[in-house]
Amino acid sequence: MAQYALVLWAAISLNFLLPHLAPGDPVDVFTGDANALNAEERARLRADYDLDGSLAEQYGRSWARLARGDLGTSVRYSRPVASVLADRLPWTLALVGLATVIAFAIGVAAGASAARRRGRRSDVVAVSGLMALDAMPGFWIGMVLLAVFAVQLGWLPSFGAVPLDAAPPSLAWLSEVGRRLVLPVATLVLATVGSTFLLARAAMVSALEAPYVGLAEAAGLSPRRIVYRHALRNALLPLFTHLTLTLGTLLSGAVVVETVFSYPGLGRVAFEAVQARDYALLQGAFLLVTVTVIAANVVADLAYPWLDPRVRRAPMVKPA
Repeated sequence: MAQYALVLWAAISLNFLLPHLAPGDPVDVFTGDANALNAEERARLRADYDLDGSLAEQYGRSWARLARGDLGTSVRYSRPVASVLADRLPWTLALVGLATVIAFAIGVAAGASAARRRGRRSDVVAVSGLMALDAMPGFWIGMVLLAVFAVQLGWLPSFGAVPLDAAPPSLAWLSEVGRRLVLPVATLVLATVGSTFLLARAAMVSALEAPYVGLAEAAGLSPRRIVYRHALRNALLPLFTHLTLTLGTLLSGAVVVETVFSYPGLGRVAFEAVQARDYALLQGAFLLVTVTVIAANVVADLAYPWLDPRVRRAPMVKPA
């Protein structure tokens, strides 16, 4: 926990420093003209958004605000950052949550199936295809899906998360929300399923070469039961760790995907904050992502001994 606290401190410090080191002034972006305000008006505006004082003073005040649970005020929206993030968070949770479950299920099932047929032509084709897919950038996959299914075929909407002419929580509104999730979720799934497949296949190949598999075969168990009832349970242990690490990849990939599809999630709001030099909003979005990734790793550390009894076993002490 002390290590995670150190990581959190370093991440918050970087989240504060990097936007301030970038060129541009939030006040100039907010007013639209560097000469629109006189010195007194600029000073008052900077004080209203906690941008006055030296960098060290602003850094100290940012920690004081965090201690009070205050993320500051957004320059772009003129609202508390916590309120802006609370509006956007459910959309990112829906996007990343669905993509995580689908990518993990497809990757594990396909990896286990490929491990059963390792060395055959179907296995070689699957490994080659998913390695190529894993090498493709997420934004490129999103643009291809957008061009094919939204522009050429016209099957799905091309942007946004909700229709403009449907009032929630009607059935039409829910249907449109689901339709607008298809392409962003598919993009994240295609961009991440390859790594899950390759790890699942490698873990299954290692599990199938274990001595207990030979014992199960000698006992007359069916190959399907050996793979999915015995080998897969042990292969899931490294996949569980991979799942928690993939969460960070999906959250970072959501920035690009949400920008491509104009999806109103945390990624999109971070992009908007960069454009507006909105330090408080950018720091709040990054802080939320950082805390989520660290929390996922803490859960993995706490759950792994429960999933694998060998981790709980105390080391044997040799007698002197």
